Amino acid sequence: MAEKLTGKVAAITGGASGIGLATAEALLAEGATVVLVDRDEAAMERICDRLGPNAKALRIDLLDPESCNTLLSGVLDTAGRLDILHANAGTYIGGDLTEVEDPAAIDRMLNLNVNAVMKNVHNVIPHMIERGSGDIVITSSVAGHFPVPWEPVYSASKWAMTCFVQTMRRQLNKKGIRVGSVSPGPVISALLADWPEENLRKAKESGSLIEPSEVAEAVVFMLTRNRNVTIRDVVVLPTNFDI
Repeated sequence: MAEKLTGKVAAITGGASGIGLATAEALLAEGATVVLVDRDEAAMERICDRLGPNAKALRIDLLDPESCNTLLSGVLDTAGRLDILHANAGTYIGGDLTEVEDPAAIDRMLNLNVNAVMKNVHNVIPHMIERGSGDIVITSSVAGHFPVPWEPVYSASKWAMTCFVQTMRRQLNKKGIRVGSVSPGPVISALLADWPEENLRKAKESGSLIEPSEVAEAVVFMLTRNRNVTIRDVVVLPTNFDI
């Protein structure tokens, strides 16, 4: 029988939009309390007002080292415990490497897509180890499994996450903590704004895009398995996607 999420506390980074928001809605529907972690405080307040008392806001700027390090303490102050971390926040750079006009954008993307995720996991695992249970889900990408030629920087960041998930699963699986990743294909979200225009046009015309809610359903599936089952990798693709 699948495990239910009633009484669980989940923290979702990047929770104010896209996959993060869709997952928050899905976990709330399964009975969890959800702490939305984002730097957009105004957006989170509006969302929490709409979603009800089990949705709680926690403002953190993951690109600020001091703020990033407050994830666990902030969640505990807000909700009292942490059962699930969905490390979802990320950004995107597409196109040829030579088309990146500002190299600082590369630093920002790698810091958010890679470094912040590792710091978040580092921050929460002592709490989960002490309690002898926990779930960590990382939003990766199909680009973390296939070298997508039009997004070399982004793809490299997600390959790093594929490695990170597989190594951390082995470190933590004897401590009652499950680690897995959900790897979507192109999702209808603000991140696609940086896609090469021709690729985006073709994807829209061919139906090669999925909704954030469809990724959220995969996350719920991962989290509601019996504790003797770990779903390490879920790749969620639009049926017409050609990778």
